[in-house]
Amino acid sequence: MTDWRWARLGAALWVAVLAANPAAAEIRPQARPDAITNPAPAPAAEAVVVPASVRPAPVAPPAPTIGPETTLPLPRFVSLKSDEGNARRGPSIDQRIDWVFVREDMPLLLTAEYGHWRRVEDRDGQGGWVHYSLLSGTRTVIVDEDRLPLRTRPDEGSQAVALLQKGVIARLESCEVDWCRISAGGYGGWTPKTSIWGVTADEVIH
Repeated sequence: MTDWRWARLGAALWVAVLAANPAAAEIRPQARPDAITNPAPAPAAEAVVVPASVRPAPVAPPAPTIGPETTLPLPRFVSLKSDEGNARRGPSIDQRIDWVFVREDMPLLLTAEYGHWRRVEDRDGQGGWVHYSLLSGTRTVIVDEDRLPLRTRPDEGSQAVALLQKGVIARLESCEVDWCRISAGGYGGWTPKTSIWGVTADEVIH
């Protein structure tokens, strides 16, 4: 068979295939592997720079709760032993006198100790450094309420045995949670702790 006959036969066979399978006409050539373009790489995430932590400021040590000279609690209440006491700016006889206490037995709040000196203040916050020989451990209080009744029991409903004027200095005998027993001018009785100065709110004295 001549070549032109083979060509006509091939074309006829290809037409027969298309007629039998129309989907074959839609076959498209596939791209060569080297023609596939790779997608562009995603941009790298920006690095987050975390600043170095700042060192916290040093914290001052808490004030001592025990006196370095006496090993007694700080702060604590004491009383003035004489009717005059010089309060100095520093713990030395050479220091300037800033205040003078003039009431014997007045309660004072002792806040610091240094050698033979004690830093104290009155209920108004006035004071300074005084020599320890001027102080006593005897507890006293100042009445903060005018005509303060002294009662027979720690109870508002109990009988009053005396009335104290504001500013009177009284001896502190004992304290419960809310009440204290004090004495002054030959009279003794109970009074609310909030009506006197010279005892802490949570102090209990037997």
